[in-house]
Amino acid sequence: MELAVSALTGELVSRFISFLLSKYSSHEISEEKQLERLQQLILRVSTVIEEADGRYITNSGMLMQLKGLADAMYRGHHVLDMFRCRNKIQENSIKEVSSPFPPLKRFRAIVDAAGHDKASRYLELHKTLGILETAVDHMAEFVVILGGCERMSRRPYDAYLHIDNFMFGRHTEKQRLLNFLLEYNSQGLPPVLPIIGSLAVGKKTLVAHVCADERVQSQFSSILHLNEDDLLRLAHSDTLLSGKMLVVVEFVSDLNEKNWEEFYTSLTQMNQGSKVITISRFRKSEKLGTVKPILLDIHSYEELSYLFKTLAFGSANPRDHPRLLQIAEEFAMQLQLKSSLVAANFLADVLRRNLDVNFWLCMLNRCITVAEKNFSLYGEHTRLLLEQGHRVDITNFDSSPAAPLHIVPCIGANSTGKDLPRVKFTELLLDPSVRPKGEFTLVSWESRLPPYTSFVHFVPNYSQDFPEDKPLSGRKRRGDPS
Repeated sequence: MELAVSALTGELVSRFISFLLSKYSSHEISEEKQLERLQQLILRVSTVIEEADGRYITNSGMLMQLKGLADAMYRGHHVLDMFRCRNKIQENSIKEVSSPFPPLKRFRAIVDAAGHDKASRYLELHKTLGILETAVDHMAEFVVILGGCERMSRRPYDAYLHIDNFMFGRHTEKQRLLNFLLEYNSQGLPPVLPIIGSLAVGKKTLVAHVCADERVQSQFSSILHLNEDDLLRLAHSDTLLSGKMLVVVEFVSDLNEKNWEEFYTSLTQMNQGSKVITISRFRKSEKLGTVKPILLDIHSYEELSYLFKTLAFGSANPRDHPRLLQIAEEFAMQLQLKSSLVAANFLADVLRRNLDVNFWLCMLNRCITVAEKNFSLYGEHTRLLLEQGHRVDITNFDSSPAAPLHIVPCIGANSTGKDLPRVKFTELLLDPSVRPKGEFTLVSWESRLPPYTSFVHFVPNYSQDFPEDKPLSGRKRRGDPS
């Protein structure tokens, strides 16, 4: 009897295991088909987005749909990379008895990006597929109307071939700015469009990109770029403000309403059809507008992840480097929360030169350490500190610092006003010996796009006495008692 029970139990266990294996095998096939479907949907959506970037879109509903398509596309890229990377790592783990790759204990593993177990990852895949399928189902009408939109005479740079020289994203913002500049306006004072966003999110790049459009250039007799110091001087000029003009005013500091009112009143001499754009980091400048402002936010995590991986891998295929792809996801998370597009560019430039796992891990560890140290000292992330003009401690970026390394941002200028040695951040990260003795200017990034802005910082001489680090006013250090 016991032998019969034992045999029956063994048979049931064997059948149960066979059932699980067959179910797992069919599930794997199903997952692969879903990933192929996801890739096809991404291709269809990206084709439409690229075509939309080459046309003038004035329909507000289409602009909302374009934004939804772009969001779905970047989300799809993120999920596809997540699964492809996970599968590649699992394949390598089966082939390798032991891996030299150190465990990512403190880093956010890409295989867990959608959740802590398989069920949540599959749920994310199904959810993303549903979003893309819905977007594609509603895309037919969008494509038909898009075919009736006028094509731009000069195609924009192709984002997939020349992303270093391309204004990434901002699809709907670009169309809104074009519509403002090309639409007819009635007599009276010229309309004003405020463009507002934090430091280094691409405000001036957006304006320069749109102003390079041939229709915009033919619309105005001249395009005048000013800062707040020029307002009163131009207000009393009888010649510079004549004609049909586009005036772009950049506010680096807070708004002086009295100077602006005097300047804006003087614009009555400008011809009908003239326009004004203001660029500022301060929401207070929203009151200057006569139309709804364009607010430039930091790119979403999915967008920044796509951009960073494209820049960091260059011509290399990310799927050939699954471990690096895993680390790139964590870089994107850190950058989206604590840094900026400038940091994404110079870090990607450094990483692209050395596709080595240990090197990427070392750079990631330095980024996290610098962010945590500054937050502990000042109670703010480095991105916000730089926006406020506060100095930032980047000593930990140097592998063997001879002295503390702090930077003081030079906001609104391409130089410090001093004749100092200039060092690029990428050079300093790759070879700390290039650091000059004493004061120098650190160039974090020089844009390859008009208006070719240089993001520069002053580095003080720490061989002299320098004031001790203090928390920002009204803020606590991490760990301070309540």
